[in-house]
Amino acid sequence: MAKGYDFIIIGGGSAGSVLAGRLSEDPSAQVLLLEAGGSDRHPFYHLPAGFAKMTKGIGSWGWDTVPQRHMQNKIFRYTQAKVIGGGSAINAQIYTRGNSQDYDDWRQMGCEGWSYDDVLPYFRKAEDNETHDNKYHGKGGPLGVSEPRAPLRICEAYFEAAAELGIPRNLDVNGEKQDGVCYYQLTQRNVRRSSAAMAYVAPNRHRKNLTVRLGAQVRRLIVEGGRATGVEMIDGSRLIANNEVILASGAIGSPRLLQLSGIGPADHLASLGIKVVQDQPQIGANLQDHLDLYCIAELSGPYSYDRYAKPHWAAIAALQYIFGRKGPVASSLFETGGFWYADKAARSPDLQFHLGLGTGIEHGVVSMPQGGITLNSCHLRPRSRGSVRLQSADPAKAPLIDPNYLQDPFDREMTIRGLKLTQEILAQAPLKKYILAERLPGSDVRTDEDYFNFICQHSKTSHHCAGTCRMGADDEAVVDIRLRFKGIEGLRIVDNSIMPTLISSNTNAAAIMIGEKAADMIKADNRMTIQ
Repeated sequence: MAKGYDFIIIGGGSAGSVLAGRLSEDPSAQVLLLEAGGSDRHPFYHLPAGFAKMTKGIGSWGWDTVPQRHMQNKIFRYTQAKVIGGGSAINAQIYTRGNSQDYDDWRQMGCEGWSYDDVLPYFRKAEDNETHDNKYHGKGGPLGVSEPRAPLRICEAYFEAAAELGIPRNLDVNGEKQDGVCYYQLTQRNVRRSSAAMAYVAPNRHRKNLTVRLGAQVRRLIVEGGRATGVEMIDGSRLIANNEVILASGAIGSPRLLQLSGIGPADHLASLGIKVVQDQPQIGANLQDHLDLYCIAELSGPYSYDRYAKPHWAAIAALQYIFGRKGPVASSLFETGGFWYADKAARSPDLQFHLGLGTGIEHGVVSMPQGGITLNSCHLRPRSRGSVRLQSADPAKAPLIDPNYLQDPFDREMTIRGLKLTQEILAQAPLKKYILAERLPGSDVRTDEDYFNFICQHSKTSHHCAGTCRMGADDEAVVDIRLRFKGIEGLRIVDNSIMPTLISSNTNAAAIMIGEKAADMIKADNRMTIQ
């Protein structure tokens, strides 16, 4: 007989972990969390610097994009987490929320209840911020948010270099203004990662009404009489949801599972031999992501963390962390950055920077044998739109992920401007005593065509995908403003796929906010006890 629960949450990533923790607060509700990935017991999931191992394969499904036709057919490694906690378990722990106008734009698009003033209480509710307790920040929440413990002197030189170009220092880019360079706040507590799973699931595993299953791959959603009634697992077993099935598998995973379930663009599904349950062309459409570029400089001395890649220095790094919670192991390696303008007429910063305290940190990024730094930039509000489609009805096959980078000429122009600005920052006097030479792009890259050719070789995803199950009040939207699936009862989507437009920063904090807000909606709609 099929096992029954009140709520089945598919996906234990950032939003799914929040839902598991919050919905199980009502002891009368039986909550099941299904995570296709594995455990987060490996120490790399807990050490701040461990994320560098994750983007190179550990904890990832190992998927790639389709060839990017507007980027000379470049194929990108597209990291999608394969572990409880999802992206929050393998990212660089950067805690940024986007710009307030991002959410006000959602409201203006018809998403009432999603303005900045509406979502700010949920950001604050999630936080246990070690530094700030004010209008913009909260204390006492499940998610640890802290300041960097291991910045280097070159970080201050970066701030001084930015000031030479008129870019101010900002002590809180999640506060009143986003503009300026900064030390990012980090999802850490006691110099250890604070993933959504560590914050919302691990402390509540003792609850008798919360069941967590790892390595649990869903084959399809079960829809009967226009209602989602449960899920079918890969082994053919079935699990029944008395109240709701909640899809929280992310901007790639959620549209993928919907299409495997026969819910999506009818012509595409029929071409793969999948029986169409509901024709919804917008599922898997509207994919948005930040394209990340990088400028790499070789240093004139041991001013970054690159030297710790050598065995004897690695041993020293371990001791520094064990006895002082300092050094490279305590660093997220990208905890310095900021927001500024490629387009001076932009309504808010349209560029984001991440200063990497080393080289070769992420997959596909060049390393400097003598040590260096990496200054990344990404254009924050791309106009290009991509898609997520199936290559086969076989759930073991990877999806066809097409971010469609630089499809819009405006994105190409702003992206190149961002790269040029990173070069300008690194060329300023305060950094001269640290930098031996710029190695990438280098002096041979001069014209915009040169820059474009360089980008087609040296770029990566920022891991900020969103938008593929868009929320909206219009008929074409996939979910309504309470995140209920349009056309199928008992089904809700809660993750970054619901974003109408991509926010202007890293996306993990927003996913946690979405989970917090959705939990209150679900409790209210199901007349549950709200704590």
